[in-house]
Amino acid sequence: MNNISNDLIVELHVPDLEMAKDFYTKLGFEVAMDDKPNEKELGYLTMVRKDNAGSTMLNFYGGDERVYNQAFFKQFPKDTKSGFEISVTIVVSDIEKLYAIVSTELKENIVREIKNLEDHEHSWKDFRMVDPFGFYLRFTELVDWGQ
Repeated sequence: MNNISNDLIVELHVPDLEMAKDFYTKLGFEVAMDDKPNEKELGYLTMVRKDNAGSTMLNFYGGDERVYNQAFFKQFPKDTKSGFEISVTIVVSDIEKLYAIVSTELKENIVREIKNLEDHEHSWKDFRMVDPFGFYLRFTELVDWGQ
């Protein structure tokens, strides 16, 4: 299997960067950049998770209630579920170790427990979570998605 490589940048708009930092740190992410919001500008947080399966970078924009006034997103009510119909897939090498941590520290965020999955060519494990903002996260072992 090949490591996944692409140039996609995911930016999640959230009203609380500290909450994002706390949650994603428990998932093995580390802070790469942390620009706090101030009177003039919203903040920006970049977090990276590296392991033998590759690395995942997530960017968070906002940090306070002004995030709801973003040019496109302000057309939706504030209580609209974040990430509706989007799954953020994060590939990990030791899924059972991560799941052991998650099932202790973030149990209330698990929406599907770890499962063995297979298709006609592959078998792998994954589990699903929702973050504090409503983004749906899928943690999976590396699968060759036709690269």
